[in-house]
Amino acid sequence: MMFVFIQILGIQMASSRIYLSVPHMGGTEQKFVQEAFVTNYISTAGFNIGELERNLRNYLGNEAHVGALTSGTAAIHLGLVLLGVQAGDTVLCQSMTFSASANPILYQGAIPIFIDSEEDTWNLCPVALEEAIRSEIEKGKKPKAIIAVHLYGVPYKIEAVRAVADVYGIPILEDSAEALGSSFKGQKCGTFGDIGVLSFNGNKIITTSGGGAIVTPTVALKEKAIFFATQSRDAAPHYQHSEIGYNYRMSNICAGIGRGQMEVLDAHVQLRRDMHDFYVDVFKDIAAVSVFTVPNSDYFANYWLTAILVAPDAAKGIDREALRLALDQANIESRPLWKPMHLQPIFEHYPYYGNKVAETLFENGLCLPSGSNLTDNERIRIKEAVLAFFSKE
Repeated sequence: MMFVFIQILGIQMASSRIYLSVPHMGGTEQKFVQEAFVTNYISTAGFNIGELERNLRNYLGNEAHVGALTSGTAAIHLGLVLLGVQAGDTVLCQSMTFSASANPILYQGAIPIFIDSEEDTWNLCPVALEEAIRSEIEKGKKPKAIIAVHLYGVPYKIEAVRAVADVYGIPILEDSAEALGSSFKGQKCGTFGDIGVLSFNGNKIITTSGGGAIVTPTVALKEKAIFFATQSRDAAPHYQHSEIGYNYRMSNICAGIGRGQMEVLDAHVQLRRDMHDFYVDVFKDIAAVSVFTVPNSDYFANYWLTAILVAPDAAKGIDREALRLALDQANIESRPLWKPMHLQPIFEHYPYYGNKVAETLFENGLCLPSGSNLTDNERIRIKEAVLAFFSKE
């Protein structure tokens, strides 16, 4: 572990690194994991899996049907499979996102078409989305699906994106990897798309170590997803396979961790929101910084990560990267926003629609430590480091 030393009253004190987002256990996870060992269900069968799916369904609402998988990426991949995306199809994808939103498009041999962000929620721009759809249809190829992401836990423009999708009859794959606990007009994120996706990676709002889930509107679709996730084994006494399958089912051990984490989900959401409020207060008198916040009361964000925009000022040596390096010197992790997919070497040759909203956000945006288990002393260190940097103004 990295350490820095701070001189306080002549005493050297070791100060451990403050990370962006780390796992936060609730205390009951080991009980459910032990249950898996006691019953000897340590693979992809066992009581924990069904219980985690039931807990998630109750949380999201009973119209949602949940299948526990190995990762959010696996859920996106199976979502594309369920939506019938095949080689040569085109899929519209939010550009400002993590690469896991886009990589499964290539798994299917399909063609990603990237869409710019809008300034209110930093998510999929409905105007650029419709421009892309019209343009692609004029070229003779109607897109097969839309991947919309709730960036950093802030819901995208649900109604506007759905309106565009419905006009052209294109299904939405809702990437809620960062948004468990967020909602729009009281409805939980993960339930707005034709298929939804959750992630329980180690840095997420809750974790199952690794893991994710697919959310479907019907039992039949969920069962089909689980069929694909368990190697597409046909109903036969021998191993028979008529369709391509995948090894994507969550283990009973990981599901046990998830059951314990579900017990503290609401508390962890509130703690993340408290961190967002902390940053709003820290930056309230710093004109160069704006804290990413929901546009109005229709939106409820878990604020998985609190992000800021830093207005560059070359004369004062202030910009996003200078702040990141200053925090790093104080042994505090921060990270630029997701680099847009259309700027990534692997994706830069694919079509892109929009202007430069996503690019500008990337150039000026920074994610700050937002974990639900940050201590008061760590918050003091963050505040002092921020104020020291901006004192040069």
